[in-house]
Amino acid sequence: MSYTQWFEDHANKHKKIVSKLQKQNFTKEQMIDYFDFENMLANEKDFCPLYKDNKKCHDMESLNCYLCACPNFRFDDAGIKKVDDKTQYSYCGIESKDGRQGTYGEAIHQDCSKCGVPHHRDYVEKHFDLDWKVAMRKCSL
Repeated sequence: MSYTQWFEDHANKHKKIVSKLQKQNFTKEQMIDYFDFENMLANEKDFCPLYKDNKKCHDMESLNCYLCACPNFRFDDAGIKKVDDKTQYSYCGIESKDGRQGTYGEAIHQDCSKCGVPHHRDYVEKHFDLDWKVAMRKCSL
């Protein structure tokens, strides 16, 4: 699956949940609380493929899934640049010290697994938007 396809599919899943919560008159704070990993695991099993294995994408105690992915993640399905004989498809826009570039065959992708930046409640509050695609608007190059 391409980054673009995942991005669109995920935006639709996010929008569906947010719309449901809006109909229940959830406040911003209540929405952020709803996207807490444990609650999502219990109530939104199809939101993340890792939920079926009761697994978190990042090893952190308090994981919030509202900004699944990251506003700092940059991607281009056509490739960003050539690095030697490989193609780089993604990178971190803030060059997080906890991220790294991973090489997978001829492709280079950003590995964010050690970085929890977008999953902290304070970060979610700062970058909150009801429309996930607006919060992620800088991701796609």
